[in-house]
Amino acid sequence: MDMSPSQEQLELAAAAAEFCAEHGALSGLRERADAPSAVEPKVWHAGAELGFLGLSAPEHIGGQAQRLEDHAFVFREVGKSLLPGPFVACVVAAELACHGGDVELGARFVDGSARAGVVNAVGAAVDASRLTGTVQLVDAVDAEIAVVYSESGIGLVRIADLTEVVSVPCIDPGSRIARAHAAEVPVSYWAASDSHPALHLARVLTAAQLAGIAERALAITAEHAKTRIQFDRPIGVNQAVKHRCADMAVAADAALQQTLFAAVTVSGKHPNAELQTRAAKFIAGRAAIENAASAIHLHGGMGFTYEHDIHLYLERAHVLNQIFGSGAAQLGSILALPQP
Repeated sequence: MDMSPSQEQLELAAAAAEFCAEHGALSGLRERADAPSAVEPKVWHAGAELGFLGLSAPEHIGGQAQRLEDHAFVFREVGKSLLPGPFVACVVAAELACHGGDVELGARFVDGSARAGVVNAVGAAVDASRLTGTVQLVDAVDAEIAVVYSESGIGLVRIADLTEVVSVPCIDPGSRIARAHAAEVPVSYWAASDSHPALHLARVLTAAQLAGIAERALAITAEHAKTRIQFDRPIGVNQAVKHRCADMAVAADAALQQTLFAAVTVSGKHPNAELQTRAAKFIAGRAAIENAASAIHLHGGMGFTYEHDIHLYLERAHVLNQIFGSGAAQLGSILALPQP
């Protein structure tokens, strides 16, 4: 199997990287840290027009019907730039609505006119009809609908049906978190099967963002190791630095390759797609967190300051690692899968 990116995928990634470089300046995260939403409306709609939300969606809801691995290359660039926004949630919501026969709602998620947040329902009671308990809302400030995720399945809920919604501080200035209560809130388009495409989309595209974070943390650190001079030589000549950078490179590449392989298994409807997508989410989450933490360490004293940008990557990695199943939850589910 040739896992090398095609020319079309390279062009997609280049276009996404150009967009993210133009609209994803990290200074914007700081400027909007206290704003109700981290997402600028014009950037959101521009991303939707570029195809961020509908690249792998079916054509009858306005998508481009590309393969999931193509979409993963785009979301890898989103991760590298820390571009804020519930992009993955909208892609997943469109899939759930489309699969449930609501073409109009699916089309609204694809064109960006509707937004979806994420309800992390771990610890709450949720099934095909009702959601009950205390839940966590992620990036749902401007959303009407939220993707509710638990280890038992995935579906959609109306945010207006939730009560006692209270904003809580988030370590990531590009994310917004709230706590809410659900009292038998209706759940629509519920998918309990672990082979459902919506679950695969959620894991793979989140893993792609995490892989991008791992790569970017490596790139920033490698450049710092080459240009930071101590005792008349770059710090990168020291084994303690270059060996750590080598470990970061291995972790980042493993995250990307596992994510792309998982996407291929989903596109090909392979029977072990669940295993591969869960592995991608686990491996990419671990790589992003460990690489970002190593980057802070290797930047020395400046890496621990608020003014330096490197901590932003660790903060986003922690948020992404917790949605659509934490790394620990993914590993536990992998271990519980039937042996081949």
